[in-house]
This record gives sequence, structure tokens and C-alpha cells, in this order.
Amino acid sequence: MQKLISIAVIMSAILFGALLPASGQNAPPNEAARKAELVAAWQAASQAGTAGPGDVTLIDQAKLKLPEGRFFVPKTEGTRVLRALGNLVNDATFIGLVVGTRQNDQWIVVIRYVKEGYIKDDDAKNWNADELLSSIKEGVEESNKDRVARGFPELEVVGWIQPPAYDAATHRLVWSMLGKDKGQPDNLPKGVNFNTYALGRDGYFSLNLLSKSDRIENEKPVARELLSDLSYNEGKRYEDFSASTDRIAAYGLAALIGGVAVKKLGLLAIVTAFVLKFAKVILLAAAAFGAGIMKFFRRKPRTDVGGDVT
Repeated sequence: MQKLISIAVIMSAILFGALLPASGQNAPPNEAARKAELVAAWQAASQAGTAGPGDVTLIDQAKLKLPEGRFFVPKTEGTRVLRALGNLVNDATFIGLVVGTRQNDQWIVVIRYVKEGYIKDDDAKNWNADELLSSIKEGVEESNKDRVARGFPELEVVGWIQPPAYDAATHRLVWSMLGKDKGQPDNLPKGVNFNTYALGRDGYFSLNLLSKSDRIENEKPVARELLSDLSYNEGKRYEDFSASTDRIAAYGLAALIGGVAVKKLGLLAIVTAFVLKFAKVILLAAAAFGAGIMKFFRRKPRTDVGGDVT
């Protein structure tokens, strides 16, 4: 079972990268070592992870009901994967990754938890989507300084895919935007961060689905499904808040769409890591697994596999 999951997870990630447009800028130095580390990181992740269906404990705050065909990568191995893709990882907030194990899955969900107190949601009634978009663009321009220093292309925000929508009954927030590398032709698929948040008593979970503009309509249900499958533990729910004892965050709900989201969660930084010349990584994986990869993908589903690998 583990071997099958391993191949599926690694190949889904590799295919995701290969199908995105190549960057016009040079990759960071020591490219061969970086690609070897990427393959090794995914191998370690596949060995340490959990295949659905099943429950995954998210620190001391919540549980995630992992559906069939999904695979959870824990913090240590997930951090290695993200770093292998060129990202800086905030160890204080990062919880893990969820990937799809089905053949055509080409997305990754990054789960983080920010414990900064109870987020007041009253500003959701009055926010202005255009102003929030301007705030995000400013934050991305600031984050570009770090990306340039690390050898990655600068990012540009194009516009909304999903304008901010907040459900006051479930305390869930959803929003998404279109982004691309600066100078990238408009006719090429673009990177997408489909952001979902679950508010709790002490802070919030961020579940960020990474995809492409030509696939996001079909993959939105993945993000919404995982969001609905996350449930806070009793005593940690939003409605468990006590005004007399609990800490209130220094910012409100709108900040999770604007500057705070960019600064604390690295908006768009993960998506663009995939556009760096991944063609050779496919050859690396093919050499490692040989013709068995295609044979694996052609085989009928097995009842003894934890995920529905089809």
C-alpha cells in the first residue's frame, strides 16, 4: 500500500509542476541538487503521511476528516517539500500538506494555523473588494524583494477569481485571486491561490489550494470540501470565545484578505515555485520508477489501497 501511495503522490506533484508554464528567468544555482532534493522530499513525505479516509489531528485545535483519495503530509516532511520548491516556511504556523492521490490530481493544499487571538468578523459587512485587492497588490510588491534575492521571478496580481465571501454562521472565509510571473504572456495558464479560512477561538486555520487558472473551476470543490471537513475541538470553536478571558487579535477579518495574508502566509509564493523548469524532474522520477509508473496508472483500482488511486 505504501509503495502505491508513494508513487501516486510523487507523480501528482511532478505532473503538476510539468504542466505549468516555464519561467523566463533562470532557476537558482545548483539546480541538479535542488531537483534531487525535491524527489527525495516527496519520497520522505509519502512514507510519513496518512492516506484517507481517516481523521488527522491538527495540533491541539481541530481534526480534519480526510476523504478517500486524499493524502496528508505532516509538518516536518511537508516543510522539506515546500523548501525544496524554493519557499520560506514559517515553522510557527505551518501544519502540513494535503495532496490528491488520483491520477489527474494536480493541486496541493497548504494548511497553516495562526494563533493570534479571536478574529472579530464585524468588518465583513462593510469591506470593499477593490480596496482589499489594492492592499494585496501592495503586499505582493513588498514580498517580491525577497523573491528576487532568492533567484525567483517577481509576481504580479491580476485580479479576483473569487471575491471575498464570508459565512457568518460557520465562520468560514473564502477568496481567491489570479497571479502570474511579471512579464508572463497573458495567454498562458496562471497560478492560483484558492484561500479558505476557518476561524476559531484562539486564531484561524488557513487552507490554501494551489492550482492553475485553467483547472481551478474543477478544483474549487476540493478546497471547499476540505474546509467543511475541518472541525474545531470542543472549547476551541469560534462560539467558545470568552470576552473576559480570551485574547482578541489586533486585526479583523478584512486583514486576512489584505496585508496580513500576504505577510504571514506568503501569498502566491508557493504557486510560482512550480513554474521553474520541472521537465528534467520527470526524467529523474521516470529513471527511479521505470515503466512501472505507467503500468501503475493503467491498473484497475485496488480494494487494499488506502486512497482511491485510479
